Amino acid sequence: MQALTKRAQAVDRKPMTLMERLYLPAIVKGMAITFGHIFKKKPTVRYPEEKRPFSPVFRGLHVLNRDEEGRERCTACGLCAVACPAEAITMEAAERLPGEENLYREEKYAARYEINMLRCIFCGLCEEACPKDAIYLSETFAPANYARKGFIYGKDDLLIPDPKTEPEAYAKAKGERN
Repeated sequence: MQALTKRAQAVDRKPMTLMERLYLPAIVKGMAITFGHIFKKKPTVRYPEEKRPFSPVFRGLHVLNRDEEGRERCTACGLCAVACPAEAITMEAAERLPGEENLYREEKYAARYEINMLRCIFCGLCEEACPKDAIYLSETFAPANYARKGFIYGKDDLLIPDPKTEPEAYAKAKGERN
């Protein structure tokens, strides 16, 4: 019977020589490789003390942005949810009430805004789709968690601190590159 592919190779069954039976050349070669790796620079980073340098295009956790006056930028247009290929974003819109002009920028705002980080693929399409620059991906890692509920971030988790009342927390959350 003929083989379907030409990947099969004939095995050479000639007897081993004396040096091959002693395994000394193989042991010396293995030790040379081991000693070569001992003196190389270690790729490990001591995490809390040292921070690993990231690419300028690194995408981390999502952040809902505010304007300079501290109002939410999100107008609940839903473009980020539509652009998300993993369908990780859900939102519900609400109308701004009289007297809430200092909280929301437009007449419509996101009453409920959730991102399921277990589904998110950190592609950045939500950031590109937003016409108001309300959402962006920061340089912060997604933290580990033991429960699935901890990976669903609500609006209160995503919203950046108010720049007027908490300027230090706002600057830290903004994550501006140095």
